[in-house]
Amino acid sequence: MTTQQHRDGAAATVLVLDDNETNRYIVGSWLRRAGHTVVEAADGTEGLALLAAAPDGELPELAVVDVKLPDMSGFEVCEQIKADPRTASLPVIHVSATAIELSDRTQGLHRGADAYLTEPIAPDELLATVTAALRYARARRRAERLATRVAALNSSTLAVYAAKDGETFTAAAAAGAAALMESAAVAVGLSPDNRTLHLAAAPDLGGARTDPAQPEARLLDLLTEKALGDRTGTETVVLPDAEWRALTCQEDGRADVFRGDVALTLARTQRGRPPVAFAVRADALTGADDRELLSQLAQACALALEALRTRSEEHALVLTLQRTFLPDRLPEVPGVDLAVRYEPAADDAEIGGDFYEAIRTPDGLLLAIGDVAGHSLKAAMIMGEVRHALRAYAIEGHDPQSLLKNLDALLVRLRPSMTVTVCLVLVEPGGRRIQVANAGHIPPLLRHPDGTTRYLTEHGPLLGLNLPHPPPVTHDVPEGSTLLLVTDGLIEVVGEDLDTSLRKLSDTLSRAPSGIEELCDRLLASFGQGKTDDIALLAARLD
Repeated sequence: MTTQQHRDGAAATVLVLDDNETNRYIVGSWLRRAGHTVVEAADGTEGLALLAAAPDGELPELAVVDVKLPDMSGFEVCEQIKADPRTASLPVIHVSATAIELSDRTQGLHRGADAYLTEPIAPDELLATVTAALRYARARRRAERLATRVAALNSSTLAVYAAKDGETFTAAAAAGAAALMESAAVAVGLSPDNRTLHLAAAPDLGGARTDPAQPEARLLDLLTEKALGDRTGTETVVLPDAEWRALTCQEDGRADVFRGDVALTLARTQRGRPPVAFAVRADALTGADDRELLSQLAQACALALEALRTRSEEHALVLTLQRTFLPDRLPEVPGVDLAVRYEPAADDAEIGGDFYEAIRTPDGLLLAIGDVAGHSLKAAMIMGEVRHALRAYAIEGHDPQSLLKNLDALLVRLRPSMTVTVCLVLVEPGGRRIQVANAGHIPPLLRHPDGTTRYLTEHGPLLGLNLPHPPPVTHDVPEGSTLLLVTDGLIEVVGEDLDTSLRKLSDTLSRAPSGIEELCDRLLASFGQGKTDDIALLAARLD
């Protein structure tokens, strides 16, 4: 007999329900000699009340029920037991000295009984039937619990893979371990950039702290020495309560969630990488299934953290690449103050095609803002090509209409099927007149010295369509005016009409500070939070 079979057949608390005192004594004595604990009831009402009053952890594991009872039949008692979710899995063995016909036995089984014995009953037969029923019920409960925990493992794995940063990852890992092991849990891990240590407890008694103080940063190294060392894979060790407290609780009080020994599990997938650590109550690991499930969760979390690290490294790399495509400084032009802002889309490893430019030309200061269709490395590469071509054409002295014509021809020839929006504004010497040539971009917004605003709405087709572009439109601008050029990432809101967003931008600009640096900050604070697209804006104060 295996260890698990022995456990499944071990002694239990048994309810004996019979109105005959002698029968209760005999059956009870057989069960007690076999090691079982017996509770007795004389009729159906008393037996059902006993089950209802028992706490969840102290319910009998099996009931031996006489079919002939004074207040109700044993069949009715069985049906009520099986109808109650608390006792539905309780095995019921019918016993009868009178209802012994085939029809009686089949009725009892059809109405929920797990076995049906007719008197006279041999002690060995009763005990063997009790043992078999207990084995089946315990194996079924174990399988149901395992299925529930596998579902919890899947949910926890999805949660850690959905995490966007170290704090949410660690919180999800701790919650997953707590749900899986039905225990208080602590998770410890470094942020994806390996700079900040995060510790989370479940249930959360105070929120995850992200203080990168040196003593706290050493905590993961101390835990690693206790179990995993420099190896890969997963390891679990049991730490005495005092040792766990000495390691962790003086560093972070939120780790003080255990009363007793602690099971510490660490996992890493690549040598040289910081591991992720879990702690649960040691008594939560009662068998091989528990250790295997916790090990699987730890391995899933280690893989998820590694993916998060890789995504963070890629994101930092592509942002660095993207910024090399943008101007490293703005020209200094008397009478014109310039300010720019560029904000990449949050938590996205891909990069976009938003760009801005400011170039001194023989005809004045050329301001440009544009957006390549798409959000990918290809879009960023095309953005770099367009911007460099724009600089080259502008330095040669081409007017705004010729610039758009040349850029359009370049795209049609070298990047067919790609489209780009570009708005060009030429600030003539002296800053009192501007020329606007817009190829399908959001119109520039002009604020007059008195605070009134208006969009300069004249525009032509997008670049890349091989269509003619109209000549630029000239506007007189009073001294002290402010010109604002933006990409759609600043103002577009899912489900909101673009005209509504444009009106909000105009209203905000009319009330914004006169200083262009403060203006840019105000616009980003008002419109740029939580956006899923890159944002570029360029502001010019014409003094």
